[in-house]
Amino acid sequence: MIVREKDNPELFTRVQEQNLLRQYDLLTNCIELALLRGPEAFDKYTLWALNLTAVANITQFGGRYRKEPIYVGSHLPPHFNEVDNWMDRFISFVHENWDTGDHPTLIPAYALWRLNWIHPFVEGNGRTARAACYYLLCLRHGGLLPGSKIVPERIRENREPYYAALKAADKAWSEGHFDVTELADYLQGLLEKQLIDKD
Repeated sequence: MIVREKDNPELFTRVQEQNLLRQYDLLTNCIELALLRGPEAFDKYTLWALNLTAVANITQFGGRYRKEPIYVGSHLPPHFNEVDNWMDRFISFVHENWDTGDHPTLIPAYALWRLNWIHPFVEGNGRTARAACYYLLCLRHGGLLPGSKIVPERIRENREPYYAALKAADKAWSEGHFDVTELADYLQGLLEKQLIDKD
């Protein structure tokens, strides 16, 4: 059973907000488990669960990779037949590069960008990408991070710098380079604000 935004905007908004709260509870559990198991705990099953929770009662195909085309503004995500392969490569990149680089937000920035680039789900890709990013931020820092307003909430409050950083990573990729430093720097700033605002 789903609610469509055009049929009942108020209920749709309330369901989305409740889903985000449930997703955060699930995310907290996933982070706690990953702190015991290490970065290999980051897998497609975690992402499926986070997506399913984010889109419950909004779409009937939550928690599984899309099997149809999807369009995101001027960005054309990979063909649905390629999603499984792109996602396997994405998760492998996170595992294989976990200990490389000094920038603590580089891997979370990669996850945030790559999930948005692949757009593996029918709905809730941004919410899932932001949750995955925060999961990896906490894992990189060795625990649940303090702060009354977490990084995903801060992204949602002001999306323009977020979109600009994603576009910068897209542009680099289209030119044959991998570069998510603008996004990593952006996340570092948000993380610092979260850690300062502990009330």
